[in-house]
Amino acid sequence: MSLDTIRVAIVDDQLLVRHGFKFMINAQPDMEVVGEASNGREAVTLADLAHPHVLLMDVQMPEYSGIEATRDIMAAWPNCKIIILTTFDTEEYVFQGMRSGAIGYLLKDTAPEELIEAIRAASRGEAIFRTAIAAKAMSRVVRSARANTVDSSLGHSMDESFTERELEVLQQMAFGLRNEEIAAKLFIGESTVKTHVHHILQKLGVNDRTQAVVFAIRNRIVQ
Repeated sequence: MSLDTIRVAIVDDQLLVRHGFKFMINAQPDMEVVGEASNGREAVTLADLAHPHVLLMDVQMPEYSGIEATRDIMAAWPNCKIIILTTFDTEEYVFQGMRSGAIGYLLKDTAPEELIEAIRAASRGEAIFRTAIAAKAMSRVVRSARANTVDSSLGHSMDESFTERELEVLQQMAFGLRNEEIAAKLFIGESTVKTHVHHILQKLGVNDRTQAVVFAIRNRIVQ
């Protein structure tokens, strides 16, 4: 395994599901499955031992739910990118997944190539919420964020100011636009958008786009 290989962990209570995902992921030249777990408690231990870059997390599991496990893992390993992967396309699950720190939420009937690209995107720190009710859940996160003037839960600080362009990009991120959509909206290259997003995450001291948007809204950086 090279230094550039994406380390992936799989958490699901169904053995066949884990094996199917494992076969598909290990077939990719830039990915490797570094561990599996069958419930939320095992998932927390797995994250401690395997240090995956990306973790695919089921929601409903015995003993400890995927939402609870996501919250614990993000508290201990904030650099881990967790994608909630489930059969349940419900606003509550998406909302709780976002609040717990998941960077993505996909359904298990997602096309294999879309799941693979989602893993790559998550490893780059890009949020992936592409279910039918993701936009509604994001609006709920925004409303919840606006109820607070300071984000005390994440412990971020504003040590650096934003450029005018970074603020424009951050505003478009808050609207839920992807990099290619932001590029088209602002008439700049997608690579330039990626650079701005990287700088924004660094300045905010966060690990993914969702945390950046929530922090920016709570602190009235964007509307």
